[in-house]
Amino acid sequence: MRSKGFWLVAQIGVLLVISMGALAQAPTQAKLSGLFNDYTPATSGAWEVRGEWSLRVKGDSGTADFSAALTMGLSTPTARNAHTHHITLVDGVVTSLTNGFRVTGTATITGNGSYPPPFGGSSTVQIDITGGNTVAYSNIKLTFGGDAVAHFGPQPVNGVVRTVKQPESHED
Repeated sequence: MRSKGFWLVAQIGVLLVISMGALAQAPTQAKLSGLFNDYTPATSGAWEVRGEWSLRVKGDSGTADFSAALTMGLSTPTARNAHTHHITLVDGVVTSLTNGFRVTGTATITGNGSYPPPFGGSSTVQIDITGGNTVAYSNIKLTFGGDAVAHFGPQPVNGVVRTVKQPESHED
């Protein structure tokens, strides 16, 4: 009787390891979208950062395209200093994380529709799409590098994944 119990536990363990290995792989093709809704600390007050984003993993190329349209404004009632940013990344490099995947590369960022933005035009981004044991892709973290750190800060801007579309074939 102990022998059957041991083999049952061993089989369940093997299935869990195989399942976790599948979760640790980046998708080869998918379209994801969602929202940012976060604060970035600043000496003059907290900046509210809100907007929509989308990401498309491009087949077996190991690359992805990302875009976001953000609004920023100070949370102080007397000086909002509201402005916009459009962020695009073309052919970012996709790598697997334990609980999701990461996309990195050089981004184009506008300030109120103008390029380069006031903080400069040389910026990188790191986009982490992660999840848990129930929702594979639930969270996004957008971390800026280069010139953009002076404006957005070094900490990630947090958001949520709203939709994930994985086509049934690689023709999409």
